[in-house]
Amino acid sequence: MATVLICRRFPRLSRVTTFSTTAKCKAESRSSKSKQKKEENPESANTTTESVATIQLLNPLDYRVFYNPSAYARSRAASQQHAARNSGQSLGDAFTSPGTAQAQHALGTASSQALPPTSSALPKAKSKPHLEQTISACLSAAQPTEEAEKERSEMHSSKEDPRVFQKGRPEYRSLSYDKSEPVETLPLEEGDSILHSVAVCQGSQSPGTSTDYFHKLSRLPVEQHAALLSEPRFNTLCRHAVKNIRLFSTSDLIDILKACVRLAVPPTHPLLNACENEFCRRVWDMNLDQLLLVADCWRCLERSVPSYLSILFSYANMHWKELTLPQFVQLVYIIGEGRRSPVDLMQKMESMILKYLDSFTLEEVGAICLGLFKSLSGISDHVMRKIADRVSLQIEDMSTYALVNVLKILRYTRIDHLPLLKELGKVIPARIPNTNIQGIMHITLTCSSLHYFDEGIMAAAAMSLPSKVTYCRSKDAAKFLWSFGCLDYEPPNEEEFYSSLIEQMNRKLHEFVKFPEHLLTGLLGLAFVKRFPEELIDYAFRDQFVQKTRGSKYELKKDLFTLGKSVEIECPSYQGNRLPPQLCREITEMVLNFAEQEIYVRPEIVEAVSLLKSMLGGPNYVKSHMILPHTRSSDLEVHMDMDGHPIPFNLEDPLADKKLKDIGVSLTDDLMTQLIKGTSNSQSPIEVENDCRTHGQGRGEEARTLCAGDHAVLSGGALIAGVGLQVEPKLGHCLEATPSLKPNRQSRGVKLAIQVSNRNHYCYSSKRLLGLHRMKRRQLQQLGYVVVELPFWEWFPLLRRTRLEKLSYLHYKVFDPALLSRAG
Repeated sequence: MATVLICRRFPRLSRVTTFSTTAKCKAESRSSKSKQKKEENPESANTTTESVATIQLLNPLDYRVFYNPSAYARSRAASQQHAARNSGQSLGDAFTSPGTAQAQHALGTASSQALPPTSSALPKAKSKPHLEQTISACLSAAQPTEEAEKERSEMHSSKEDPRVFQKGRPEYRSLSYDKSEPVETLPLEEGDSILHSVAVCQGSQSPGTSTDYFHKLSRLPVEQHAALLSEPRFNTLCRHAVKNIRLFSTSDLIDILKACVRLAVPPTHPLLNACENEFCRRVWDMNLDQLLLVADCWRCLERSVPSYLSILFSYANMHWKELTLPQFVQLVYIIGEGRRSPVDLMQKMESMILKYLDSFTLEEVGAICLGLFKSLSGISDHVMRKIADRVSLQIEDMSTYALVNVLKILRYTRIDHLPLLKELGKVIPARIPNTNIQGIMHITLTCSSLHYFDEGIMAAAAMSLPSKVTYCRSKDAAKFLWSFGCLDYEPPNEEEFYSSLIEQMNRKLHEFVKFPEHLLTGLLGLAFVKRFPEELIDYAFRDQFVQKTRGSKYELKKDLFTLGKSVEIECPSYQGNRLPPQLCREITEMVLNFAEQEIYVRPEIVEAVSLLKSMLGGPNYVKSHMILPHTRSSDLEVHMDMDGHPIPFNLEDPLADKKLKDIGVSLTDDLMTQLIKGTSNSQSPIEVENDCRTHGQGRGEEARTLCAGDHAVLSGGALIAGVGLQVEPKLGHCLEATPSLKPNRQSRGVKLAIQVSNRNHYCYSSKRLLGLHRMKRRQLQQLGYVVVELPFWEWFPLLRRTRLEKLSYLHYKVFDPALLSRAG
């Protein structure tokens, strides 16, 4: 018996109760078709306080889901050509034999606010027992078929599905190995006769005869292949081939390699070692079709061949102008599966993409995008937009699998192609119910990565997910939580949606030892929407897990810090593990050092600080810093008394202001066009500043006029940090960790946390705040601050206006009588 705890949200205890589930781990026999096991839900020990759910699992420690046919389902009849495939690895990866475990999960009732009942049992009808029995029998008979169909619809092969494009043109038959090509089965007697001949000849047969033997033996029934590979006489044949490898013609060697693919020869077999060395030696004597076919066979064998790929890419680099369309697409596929990006070939590849773009099939467009994505190949904005232009015009005719591949590279290049995104919102919601869980994950992740919010897409994904959640890998569950949290979207079925994902995170807890980044990704996504599962958080703060994050290839310390401080502020009753204080001090210093060099010197912040100092009375009245370092963005802090007068509070080292002047800012032509250089002719700066301080609670007519254009948006987007700026870091400046954050309201007055926002704080082309920044403002309010925003669509245009206009705007924002009432 294994217990799976469903985690609660501390701040919303009124909406979510704490509950647990008990998971029964059973192994189901797949050979017996005549027997069915009855599943019983364990009764709750105390039904008045807790709800209990039964989860049927295979061994949780070895739990693994394999995906099958129509990877990402198509919406049209013509798109039903996707077939079931097995999972595989890249050419550049070491071989690992995939397991064969499969699991079915029967999920019972969790609570009225969590997962809905999935039991199909009907209430007993005393007056119609025969009808009840008939219906129950029908349901019992249909359930295995429905479950099998559901499992097939969720299956996905990372090895075979990317090869679908090869079915679109006959030319690919000479460039790739087609496993689906029918082969006449060799009788067992003939196979035994061949092996007898091998034993008699003792390696004296000719290379042509050996090739023929390999070809014929590979046609034995599939169930005989494993026995053949362990047969001593077959090993004798392999040893003879290795010994005489240079006597074989190139076409004979390719035939032997294809036979090895059919026989599923292990990738480390000595025969394959010899073949690889010989092909590397012969590359420059082979034609491109042969080179690509051999590379494709290595992919099918799941053998890592970096040396061969390097030579292949060098050959292609020299002959790139001779590449036909099918050769080019197959080459990009090989580059992607090899997870290698030949830098000197990339610019030439972009030229080929533009050359053939209008001639590619839609599946080939998807294959090109997937190859670029897998190899992490850089691609210019121009070429990416050209690809997106074509896809946006034909999106309805594109398979969901190919479309998802386009979204992957769009996400990687961070191209905000609005026409494609809008078309996506029209097409994808209807397809999502028939799309497998990995496809849905990539769709929502693309939206969050591009900060693009489409409620239709997100709601459709949320509604489909609970019934598919058991097919989620730890990565999938984490990315879903991140995507919805990043966009600050809680769907209509939010309790069912989040409860099911948190349950799956608990089921996948053992995977986080290997992939710690997934746990932190999911927990941060939950924190953005004010959900804090206690058990998962406690696990993430264990010393063992913190040590695992240090060994990750990703920088996870800042994520730990963000999560730790958020729990400290928003979950005061939390009693579990905490982050080590030394780690918090280390990360705080790192974050603040970065802020001094990259954030505080941004033109929009520098200008706001300078004007606020002038308007309020000097540097003691305003402080530019990070009130919450774990949120990684700056604040301008101002204190006011209850009469609306500014209060001096920034009483740090008097040399601090002088030190700030040591930060070098190079005023380039580009920067000068954004920052105003002069003052108003009608009134001196001193007069304006004195007027602002004297009439602290007044709101001048000029301010009202200025703010009538609040909705203007700066053309060309947000100012880019660091443009024209050269920063000299302060030497010898020792920063200490922020003390424990507790609500600290003043006995009288108000603390303002002024936010100088930019467009990266918001969803694309909208005023919808992203999850991280929504969380920050929520936490500032919990600590007693009143949040005042200088939104980028108001403040950025003013950077080009007169000093008087900017001072009037800041006066309007800071001396707002409503702020005092909000503080109360």
